[in-house]
Amino acid sequence: MSRRQRIAGTAALLLATSGWGSLFLVSKGVLHHVEPVWFTLIRYTLSALLFVLLILPRGAAPWRKLRRHAGPLALRGAAGFGVFSVMLLVGLAHSVPSHGAVIIATTPMMTTQIVRWLLDGVRPTRTTLLTSALALLGVATVSGLLAGGAGSPGGASTLMGDAIAFVGTLGWVWYTRGAARLPELDVIEYTALTVLASWPVLLAAAVGASVLGWSAVPSVEGLRLSWHALLFVGVVPSAISVLAFNYGVRALGAVTGTAFLNFVPVSALLMSAAMGRLPTTSEAAGMAMVIAALLIHTASSRKASATAAATIVPPQQNYRTCGATPS
Repeated sequence: MSRRQRIAGTAALLLATSGWGSLFLVSKGVLHHVEPVWFTLIRYTLSALLFVLLILPRGAAPWRKLRRHAGPLALRGAAGFGVFSVMLLVGLAHSVPSHGAVIIATTPMMTTQIVRWLLDGVRPTRTTLLTSALALLGVATVSGLLAGGAGSPGGASTLMGDAIAFVGTLGWVWYTRGAARLPELDVIEYTALTVLASWPVLLAAAVGASVLGWSAVPSVEGLRLSWHALLFVGVVPSAISVLAFNYGVRALGAVTGTAFLNFVPVSALLMSAAMGRLPTTSEAAGMAMVIAALLIHTASSRKASATAAATIVPPQQNYRTCGATPS
């Protein structure tokens, strides 16, 4: 790998994680005007338009795959872009942006490993279990559970909102597991086609929620006040960050890509501090615990990957014929 490729991959991963960190800060204000289910629909409508432009140059092949796998793609997309996004936004409405970023950063290490253990019988290593416990303790500390409910600057507990966001990560885990079940789709096709296939489901969910009185249709005034934030979320975190992350993973590998997710809560916290909202003591302590757990887990995964690769390469042998030494 050339130095230019490494720099480009690193820049792409930083762009992706910074975009995801900004998602929480920008979305918090929008929720005053647009409720989560409609926010999700608008967000992925914008990203769907960008993904259509992205796959158009590929001709008819992606559209044939979309028709062939419409059902599974719609279900996976609804879980990853619908259930996950709505629960994340509902949780964010009862929490603060930095908490959501911390919870999302723990997903690859904690939630994914637990799901693999339950569904696939792949038992996590002792290091994974210990770091998962440390990360969970960090999330509880950030939420204020261990500090008498002081999970936000105002002293109110954010535990309920953080718990809703954490449960929502299961939808994202199920979505990411779907990529392995559709090996004929590359990362761009899987991302784009799941967005497109699930869009009718997101539309039906938003309309149905409004008909049943569970969610209000956004008003013209609400859209006017938040259109710029909706546009940003639909373009940057929902499309550009996803593509940048996929590029970075392809350039530097999945282990390195996962390590860069550590930067999501850091970027959210730095942006929040730049806007004048400094972290509380419990938030800072919990953030440190989560980042430490993530770094330990990443280092352990990298070491395990290197060991596995070394065992695959056969040792060089010095063959001799009739006692003669090779020249």
